[in-house]
Amino acid sequence: MPRPTQHLWVKWMISLRYNWKLASTLACLGSAAAAFIGRDALARAAGVPVHFASHQLCSATFVAGLDPTQFFDEAIRPKLGPLRGLIRYEIDQRRREVRTSLAGLVESRAVHDGPFGCRVLHPGREARFFRGEADDDLPAAAAVPPLAGPDVVAPVNAKLAEALEHAFAESETGPRRFTKAVVVLHKGRIVGERYAPGVTPATPLIGWSMTKSVTNALLGILVRDGKLDMYEPAPIAEWSKPADPRRPITPDQLLRMTSGLSGGDSAHTSGFSTIFDPDTQMEYDMADQSAFAASIGQRARPGQEWRYTNCNFVLLSRIIRDLAGGDAGAARKFIARELFEPVGFQNATLEYDSAGVPLGTIHLWASARDWARFGLFYLRDGVTENGRRILPEGWVDYSAKLTPPSADEYGYGAGFWTQRGNSAAARSRIAGGFPADSFMAAGSQGQYAIVMPSQDLVIVKIGWAYTANDDRVAVERLVRETIAALHSEG
Repeated sequence: MPRPTQHLWVKWMISLRYNWKLASTLACLGSAAAAFIGRDALARAAGVPVHFASHQLCSATFVAGLDPTQFFDEAIRPKLGPLRGLIRYEIDQRRREVRTSLAGLVESRAVHDGPFGCRVLHPGREARFFRGEADDDLPAAAAVPPLAGPDVVAPVNAKLAEALEHAFAESETGPRRFTKAVVVLHKGRIVGERYAPGVTPATPLIGWSMTKSVTNALLGILVRDGKLDMYEPAPIAEWSKPADPRRPITPDQLLRMTSGLSGGDSAHTSGFSTIFDPDTQMEYDMADQSAFAASIGQRARPGQEWRYTNCNFVLLSRIIRDLAGGDAGAARKFIARELFEPVGFQNATLEYDSAGVPLGTIHLWASARDWARFGLFYLRDGVTENGRRILPEGWVDYSAKLTPPSADEYGYGAGFWTQRGNSAAARSRIAGGFPADSFMAAGSQGQYAIVMPSQDLVIVKIGWAYTANDDRVAVERLVRETIAALHSEG
């Protein structure tokens, strides 16, 4: 039976006859997409823009406390391509929800579900998990000393101040960088930070695919506790039949993006065209993301091909939920008890889909200082500042070890990007200023938490940049200039 959005898509296309230029653009895109991905995927594509807008705007407003108009103009509108003039939104502060529509024909509603973040309410899957005080009763961990007081820490010298200035600089002609926060952590203390207007050291910011590195840590905890073997077949019920070609896929292969699954291609898609990418449709138009990820087939034998698809991490996130207790509440308490509290996260919200699976792909909102704390945790080999070992010995080196099939172009480890190993991407980043032993959590549009053991240094840079290669040139400059500035201190 056709989904309602299929009918809406047709009605919407017909209604655009008055705007021949926009209609012809969408018709061409739709025809091309339908030829390759089918009508169901095309119907999902119609929902992506409104669900993306409502979800992100809800999170920015109610999780991060950012100005919604500014966030929409900077972080949502530019991604909508030819649809940007047709999206309308309404923010209901009392109900803590955001409603969006596309030309009045395709609609979306996202709600704030307390500590579970924001979620799009899909018809028939209008899940809410927050139960009030019962969900605030999280186990307390030993207090971790703050990285700094509430005030912004000024750079330790003029050279570092200049490096931070460069990270926020904008070109007169564009594209815009929209840097929101930079934190420099040297020898375990903040030696300089800077924030955009409206952002403070406590403001949660979207980490996009930096979230994957947090998923790495949660897997490490399960390995430590003997609940998961990274080299045995992944516990995915849909793959349990002996003849299923996906059955041999291991958690290690999911984590290293070598599962061979034929999901979307997040490493190569960007801009408006992503509405036709299965990854994007999974993330914004599906109530149960892991059900979709578990249903897709293979395009390569496990371990043979590197392909950056978020389907891998959606499945890993479901494994975490299942092994942590099987529902959203149990997963949230596990994450807080085993990682966030002992490491010292203070302003972090990981969001969930309607099936209660944590969105360990791209939906962790955390302050820049939280991201710096996470980088320090990996810099210290998975040991907290209280001396408690959270990750198994050797896990950090395992995470930063190069995945060979990624060497030609990307230089990927296991949930982290790495400069270790002889990859073309690593050589390029090292030439740009990254230390050869460094590795990093990285996300779309210039989200970075760079760990540099040889320098005893962590640099966090967060924004929503539209510059090339996720603002890589600016980040390489920031790394070079920061190291030089700290060396000048002696």
